[in-house]
Amino acid sequence: MEIQNCNNSLPTPTSRRDFLRQTGMSMGTIAFGTMVADYMVNPAKAEISATLKPRQAPLPAKAKHVIHIFAGGAPSHLDTFDYKPGMKAYAEKSQGGGGGVLFPTPFEFKKSGKSGLEISEIFPKLQEQADEMCVIRSLHSDLPAHGPAAKLMHTGSAILTKPCLGSWVLYGLGTESQDLPGFVSLGGGAEGRQSAFLPSIFQGAKTSFRPGAPSNKVIANLQSEFTTEEAQRKQLDLVHQLNERHMQTVQKDEQLEARIESFELAFRMQTAATDAFDISKESQKTRDMYGKSDLGAKLLCARRLVERGVRFVQVDAGGWDHHTNIFTSATRTGAAIDTPAAALIADLKQRGLLDQTLIIWGGEFGRTPTTAGRVNQNSGRDHHSKAFCCWMAGGGVKGGMHYGETDEIGSQVAADGVDIHDLHATILRLLGFDHTKLTYRYNGRDFRLTDNFGKVVNKVIA
Repeated sequence: MEIQNCNNSLPTPTSRRDFLRQTGMSMGTIAFGTMVADYMVNPAKAEISATLKPRQAPLPAKAKHVIHIFAGGAPSHLDTFDYKPGMKAYAEKSQGGGGGVLFPTPFEFKKSGKSGLEISEIFPKLQEQADEMCVIRSLHSDLPAHGPAAKLMHTGSAILTKPCLGSWVLYGLGTESQDLPGFVSLGGGAEGRQSAFLPSIFQGAKTSFRPGAPSNKVIANLQSEFTTEEAQRKQLDLVHQLNERHMQTVQKDEQLEARIESFELAFRMQTAATDAFDISKESQKTRDMYGKSDLGAKLLCARRLVERGVRFVQVDAGGWDHHTNIFTSATRTGAAIDTPAAALIADLKQRGLLDQTLIIWGGEFGRTPTTAGRVNQNSGRDHHSKAFCCWMAGGGVKGGMHYGETDEIGSQVAADGVDIHDLHATILRLLGFDHTKLTYRYNGRDFRLTDNFGKVVNKVIA
């Protein structure tokens, strides 16, 4: 029988070089998958999970809550908390290398309290609280433009979209209130409440609070107009079951956990938030103490929120962009915050909450020691970031003191400079954190509020 050639010979052997050339891309993909597998399961490889449950700070601390009063527009340090009496001798003289003429403050300063802290006459009520206040006179940055400087103050970055201070605090500590947002924003821009790459549950809750507004309208869509509470509860239970099944059978997802918790929080808020934002429940005496302005109502609301366990409250208190007519403008803007801020300090102290509540007031930069043209009633000051100030009270801060010095005309820091990263590092330390260790892994890198900078100003900590 003739055997036919079936031509079933084995293929020509492949060399190692050809094998690597043909399969290199596949092997790279396998290697990459191994590298990111853990990241895909848990993108926030951090010790802190995406939950609002309260957590103990790793370091000893007094501060448990923060009320950040942002004085947008940039207050003049020379007309508020950094008195330079020697400038009167140089009035209307040109500053070397700079435009305009030197402009001594038109306001009188008073040595206030037992400490003798010097405070401008535009803050008569805050003068009475001087012994609770710590003024930092030596803040500085390189950004004299409102937008980038405000972003830096809120997030620690002038360019990148990063989580704001309130989001970092909420991420680190959670919140004592499980029926209210842990971070509430009473006005202000988005950069002051953004969570960026942190799970969305750490974002600030935007509100439209104002005195007299219906408390159930302060947060958009707080209460459903179409579904009963019982039906909402059934819907949430079903969504919770489906999401739990997804995490058990597909993958564990920090962002999904955050969404689940957000749904539950929104449901609980329907009752708790309407109560917290209703300042009419306060006594007439208390409301009178804060004054009748919108800002007074906001700071009273801020006290009600921290009293209920809210971790961080951001309050917008702008209007400080005084390029002209600073005498009238600063008097008006100062009066708007003076009574409410002094009342907030006194009210928290009376209720035993000041020691655990850190109050921060300040803007994004300061103002020049000069004015354009001649000094007159219309004089104002331009942007200046090389020297400015802020104050803090409560929350483990030493009261009745100032820290840092500027030169004789308030143009440059002369001693103990504090940049924005230093300020953030100090705030986190008051809350019980080493700022270098409060991190979140994102895009292959461990991020932190202070980036690669920052040192704690220990001398202001009690």
